[in-house]
Amino acid sequence: MTALAQHWCALSVLHERIADRIGRRLETDHGLSVREFSLLTVLDRQAEGRHLQMRQVADAIVLSQSATTRLVTRMEDRGLLARTICKDDRRGIYTDVTGEGRALLAAATPTHDAALREALDEARGNPDFKPLVEALERLG
Repeated sequence: MTALAQHWCALSVLHERIADRIGRRLETDHGLSVREFSLLTVLDRQAEGRHLQMRQVADAIVLSQSATTRLVTRMEDRGLLARTICKDDRRGIYTDVTGEGRALLAAATPTHDAALREALDEARGNPDFKPLVEALERLG
């Protein structure tokens, strides 16, 4: 196995460990999956008056369009998201975070960040992961 392949494997394992830790904490403390948190984050960051198309949202959270649509529907049923028709193009449907969704995102963000920090601190002790953690931290 090449060094590049070994680093890729380490990155993949590190990602899974971090996602698992964050997911457990978000689910336990807030009833949110990592994907749901990601979706709330992506939609909450939409600029005022600008909306992402569903394929852009799907790309941002790394899901297929159909899976993203199902996720949006489930979160809409929970009152976290709301869909509206585009005034300029009746075929366009926008998805926005509701007040309840924003409140949940605000409560869940410190949990997410703390779980991320804990996972990175733990990973730093593994020689395979230490350079990856340091590179991530350099990004800011």
